[in-house]
Amino acid sequence: MNELFLYRLTRLQAVAVAPVGRLCQARYGVSRREWRLIVVLARHGPVLSSELADFAQLDRARTSRIVTTLVDLKLIAREVIPSDRRQARVSLTDKGRALYDEFLPVVEELNRQLLLALAPDEIAQLDGLMERLAERAKANLAALDLPKQRRSRARA
Repeated sequence: MNELFLYRLTRLQAVAVAPVGRLCQARYGVSRREWRLIVVLARHGPVLSSELADFAQLDRARTSRIVTTLVDLKLIAREVIPSDRRQARVSLTDKGRALYDEFLPVVEELNRQLLLALAPDEIAQLDGLMERLAERAKANLAALDLPKQRRSRARA
């Protein structure tokens, strides 16, 4: 490999998800990250904002901004927890659920189309390889034994 694996992986991810982002934006006025939170809420049900950030693998500040946008679009609802006003539970609204139900088959078809480049046995092999790489990546991160950094400080 002439190029770093992670660089190639990032480039593949960028080009592979571009159709999802463009279609979601064009049809529903929702960004790819906003769609990600909708998917998390559809799959995990009502969750605390902090849990939503963890599930979506986004920092809490960015998640909070996206939640505010989705609340404004009436796609999700935010309910402050009375016992701890710093916490909020977020959930899909009926409008958000309808968007998910309508757009998910489109995303599934885009995934299916992408995988047409591979034979069925290659897809199974790729799935296993991805699981192994994910486990190795987690082990590499744990081996660093460093505290989680805020994005703004990491860039500085």
